Amino acid sequence: MKRFGIMAAALAATALVPMGAAHADTLQDALTAAYVNNPTLAVARANQRATDEGVAIQKAAGRPNVTATGQYLEFVKQSSTSSFSPERAVNGQLNLGVPIFSGGAVKNGVRGATARVEAGRADLRATESDIFSQTVAAYMDVLRNQAVVGLQANQVDVLSVNLQATSDRFEIGDLTRTDVAQSQARLALAQSDFTTAQANLIAARETYARLTGMAADSLQPPPPLPGFPPNVETAVDIALERNPDILAAQDRARAAGFDVRVAGASRLPRVSLITGGTYNNYLNSIDTSGVPVGPIDPTDPTSPVGPVTTIPTTNTAVQVGVQLNVPLFQGGLPAAQRRQAQARQSAALETVIATERLVIAQTRAAWSSWQAASAVIVSAQSGVDAATLSLEGVRAENSIGNRTILDVLNAEQELLNARVALVTARRNAYVAGFNLLAAMGRAEARDLGLVGEGMLYDPAINYERVQGKWLDWESDPAPEVTTTSTAQVPPADASIPEQDMPARDENGNISGY
Repeated sequence: MKRFGIMAAALAATALVPMGAAHADTLQDALTAAYVNNPTLAVARANQRATDEGVAIQKAAGRPNVTATGQYLEFVKQSSTSSFSPERAVNGQLNLGVPIFSGGAVKNGVRGATARVEAGRADLRATESDIFSQTVAAYMDVLRNQAVVGLQANQVDVLSVNLQATSDRFEIGDLTRTDVAQSQARLALAQSDFTTAQANLIAARETYARLTGMAADSLQPPPPLPGFPPNVETAVDIALERNPDILAAQDRARAAGFDVRVAGASRLPRVSLITGGTYNNYLNSIDTSGVPVGPIDPTDPTSPVGPVTTIPTTNTAVQVGVQLNVPLFQGGLPAAQRRQAQARQSAALETVIATERLVIAQTRAAWSSWQAASAVIVSAQSGVDAATLSLEGVRAENSIGNRTILDVLNAEQELLNARVALVTARRNAYVAGFNLLAAMGRAEARDLGLVGEGMLYDPAINYERVQGKWLDWESDPAPEVTTTSTAQVPPADASIPEQDMPARDENGNISGY
């Protein structure tokens, strides 16, 4: 199993915040929280448990069926031509039917339901991967926006000092009112950018809380991502084999094929073993004294009357047999149902191709984004180094009068832009790398080693529990909410923990970016 601590390839995802931070949440903590406490993932698991029941429902059609009926009757008006005239009666009937042959409807129905269970498991994997991708993006957004807030706060501090120095030099006649106005304008712009960065940080922290159920207090830099393929072709091959969206589409196409067979089975005979018993009780409401059967010698009307027949107040009966149902004409319904199922199978087969195309495009795009963002990191780092050197030179030249205040302000803004571009590139490279793993089907809990083996959610456990159940009165406990609300999570703010503030050198300049 691949884990975050084991690398097959290195992504240039260095810290977006200064190293040496105190104890804080890790990316693994965030992903584990999302795995355990994300309601969208909990919904997908519950829906999969509902899909599991489809197999038991299909199997029930091929199992024995027992019914019992009972009734109590009051005979308000008796027949004038019948000598049997009870006043009331209690009747009971018990019937048992055992399907023997159903034209393959039950067998193929079970196979189709099983295929849908497998498709549902793939969908659950896809949901899990999507939640992880969102969580990684939210985690990196918090780090990126936190870094940007720190950079913008530093810019406000620097420009405030510049404005004060410019004002002092204006007072002694060394600079003009234009220089002061330029410094004031840049400071106002920096303050505006700082406010916007704070709002973006709050939004990112709220997104993080929505996905994980916990506040983003102090996040550690992310670890390197595991095993990237050597080229895009290999990435696509892995995606075609492991991507859960493709596997789900293939399973649904297989299920649709079984549905065609089920529809065709309605044209075939059905055979069942049947047995039943009846019980009647007239509740002593008939004359049980008997009825004479007539003369002993029917040819001699004068012969003595024979014995009387006693009418019982209860009687029972049992029947056993075989029932054959042969559909002869159903108004074209079976043919229409089969054509409908075939059309749906055709749609499912085309969906497989559409899904493959989508996954191929996503994988290639993710590879390209990851490669581009990784290259941008190198360029942005060079830009930061060059902008830092440039600012030092412009300040030195300004001190001897060879550069204007506007030159200094421009150099400071260029350095800020370069630093923001660097932290953004690091964020984009990490997120693109994780999206690539997700497209390849390698961004799930088992791949990332989030929790112990015994703690991983296994949908097969519920399937094995329910697929063979027979009893009608079995039920699970009443559903309860398993995830937590974020109403108790404190509202996010734009504060930055002290250990996450940008480090400064002996001259007060930011280092590490």
